[in-house]
Amino acid sequence: MNILHMRYALEVAKAGSLTKASRTLFVAPPNISRSIKELEADLGIEIFIRTTKGVKLTPEGEEFIAFANRILSQIDAKEQFYKNELPKIQRFSVSGPRACYISTAFAEFTKTLKKNAAEIFYKETNAQHTIHDIANDDYNLGIIRYASNNDRYFKELLEGNGITYELIMEFTLHIIMSREHPLADRDEVKMEDLKDYIEITKADSYVPTGPFTAGVQEESSELANRRIYVFERASEFDLLSANPETFMWVSPAPQCILDRYDLVLKKCADSKRIYRDLLIYKKGYKMTDLDRDFVTELCESKRSTVKK
Repeated sequence: MNILHMRYALEVAKAGSLTKASRTLFVAPPNISRSIKELEADLGIEIFIRTTKGVKLTPEGEEFIAFANRILSQIDAKEQFYKNELPKIQRFSVSGPRACYISTAFAEFTKTLKKNAAEIFYKETNAQHTIHDIANDDYNLGIIRYASNNDRYFKELLEGNGITYELIMEFTLHIIMSREHPLADRDEVKMEDLKDYIEITKADSYVPTGPFTAGVQEESSELANRRIYVFERASEFDLLSANPETFMWVSPAPQCILDRYDLVLKKCADSKRIYRDLLIYKKGYKMTDLDRDFVTELCESKRSTVKK
């Protein structure tokens, strides 16, 4: 069944004559007449009765025109839907480590989102998983963290996967604890000072994933003999705030996080290992406006971190 022929028949039914319909359609009456005859032949029915005063619908023709009207209305609605300039969905994705300055940057970034449709993905995971996310185009941006003595390993891994990298910052691990912690008033804390307290540990750091795991475990091996393994970020801060005997190793944190949870950040005299955070993305990837907005907030959050 020809859709154009259906449109001709519908217009003829509205106008009541081929001549009037031809003026609306800008199609010669003979062409309309031929199209309708072909349509009637395809359907095996007579749609119109020709009279000296024009055309009249047969009972079967009335049924067909009602059907054609519904079909063409749906087609027109669908065409209009696709022709209209629909709002483009903004998409942003970043995969990276569990770090206060990164989550703070992400929170501030979300304030920059306009009212356009958007899909935003934020994933906290280890370096190996982040590299996999970028290499397989699951995420557009990534942040990885590793000990500086593993620099060659990670950079070769990135280059082998066609991934570009930029240094965000270098740091030593600090200790975060409640303002009520017995060590909170000290300017500097030593490893031996921590043995009687409870260490909160990111449990996912202990999943075997490569050189970074060994670095974290080695750093923590001489610490407290009481340790709580936590998979969820909010629980870490709840524990630190509620229990003044707890502490945790972290990267430098923004002051706003410390104030929010009534915490302090302390440098450990024995913490010598240097860590690096790298921003990574596929080679040739062109950053979107959302990507650039996030990187701007990331840099601002980095500048606001507390460094002892």
